[in-house]
Amino acid sequence: MLRNLGPVGIVGVLSLVVGIAVVAHANLQIAAGIALVLAGLGLVVKSLVTSMLSAWGMF
Repeated sequence: MLRNLGPVGIVGVLSLVVGIAVVAHANLQIAAGIALVLAGLGLVVKSLVTSMLSAWGMF
């Protein structure tokens, strides 16, 4: 998976994790909410990209 992300993607994932850790240091419940929102957003984007690629006959 890390090979497919590239260096910019890896930095992006690390910044998300560090950002959630900083928020968790202040308030754990808010950090859990932010993590759930990001996970849900990731699933929606994956679903949209998969359906778009299948509509184009690429997946």
